[in-house]
Amino acid sequence: MLENLFFILGIVNNLFLIIIFLVRNKMAVLKRIGWIYFLLAIPAAYGIFLVIKENKAVQYAIFLGIFLAFLAIEGLYDYILKIDFRTNFKKNWKLLIPYLILYYAMSYGFIVMVWKTSLIGGAVMFALVIIQILINIITHPRKRKEQ
Repeated sequence: MLENLFFILGIVNNLFLIIIFLVRNKMAVLKRIGWIYFLLAIPAAYGIFLVIKENKAVQYAIFLGIFLAFLAIEGLYDYILKIDFRTNFKKNWKLLIPYLILYYAMSYGFIVMVWKTSLIGGAVMFALVIIQILINIITHPRKRKEQ
């Protein structure tokens, strides 16, 4: 059960991020749908419960914890503090570094933990992460030149 939850959560996470990255320049749309992404905390927390209940490897709980930490920092920066930390790396690097570490650790965790139990599932997850990162790079906000 946990493996299926992890796979589905990883798929939904990657698809959400792909959609968010594709519409990030349309702030009205992003504000309408962006909050839905945080609902993924519910199955992630349930997954940690399943790790304990099913006596599974602690790595599942660690990666789900990393995912929850990523959601928490995303919510804190974007929705609570409303900090634009993505466009000025030199100014905001202290905020950006922990965010990026959690982002890449979360992506890595979804690939590895699925790959452990299913080569095909892991390959699908890997492909989605690559697509997600490429779309993120292509649509990433750039620092505006000061005139």
